[in-house]
Amino acid sequence: MTAVLTRRPGLARIRANGSALHLVCLALVALVVLAALLAPWLVPEDPNAVDLGDALAGPSATHPLGVDAAGRDTLSRLLLGARTSLLGPLGVVVFSTVAGIAIGTAAAWRGGWIDSVLSRSTELVFAFPGMLLAILIISVYGEGLLAPVLALAVAYLPYVSRLTRSLVLAERARPYVSAYQVQGHSALQICLRHILPNIAPVVLAQSTVNFGYALMDLAGLSFLGLGVPALTPDWGRMVFDGQTAIQHGYPLSAILPCAFIVLTVVAFNVVGERWADRVARRDR
Repeated sequence: MTAVLTRRPGLARIRANGSALHLVCLALVALVVLAALLAPWLVPEDPNAVDLGDALAGPSATHPLGVDAAGRDTLSRLLLGARTSLLGPLGVVVFSTVAGIAIGTAAAWRGGWIDSVLSRSTELVFAFPGMLLAILIISVYGEGLLAPVLALAVAYLPYVSRLTRSLVLAERARPYVSAYQVQGHSALQICLRHILPNIAPVVLAQSTVNFGYALMDLAGLSFLGLGVPALTPDWGRMVFDGQTAIQHGYPLSAILPCAFIVLTVVAFNVVGERWADRVARRDR
């Protein structure tokens, strides 16, 4: 009897939908990044120009997305706010990734008491909420972007360091590491030239997901009035400023930055998880 192989249309449809969603999210990420880079040349109006006589006006030819309660152009603030809203998470991800890779690699390679000390230290950081740490630091050093970025970078560092440690332990058990050691290569050379390039795709996928969460956390701090200064365009700050407009029945200036935050976070998460899935399938 000849077995007949049938295709599974349901699974194929799921994969097709997943690929389409990934492409849409990738395009959205590229669009937001491009808007942040070109914001100074794209803004139609001065984002800090106050016109109380035109406050809470709806969309028009001059202001395509309307104005907020202070009469500032919403589109201009959204475009320049993209730069601030992406710059903060980028700082969080860069610092936490670099430091996390260094700590995780040292813990996995050296082992012994060094591994124990570094692992216990990262577990202590896990026990302390990142938002609370950021609020404490901001209360000491005042508002701005540097303090919350450093605080959240420390909070995100354990995620990268623990992932890196597990990956380096798996790589160190492979035969090629022993071969390089026999040839006289130093631990630093083996890690930098061979181990780190092999684990980089997985770590970068995790960092992409962390970027979305960091964006959401920093927007939350700005909404609480603990992030960037009041006059700096920022999506979280725009939601905070839009509360007055919502109370007067004009929610557009608050809804638009909320939508940008949600869509950008979802897009980065989908891209990061898709990247991680591809790496996992490749390593099987």
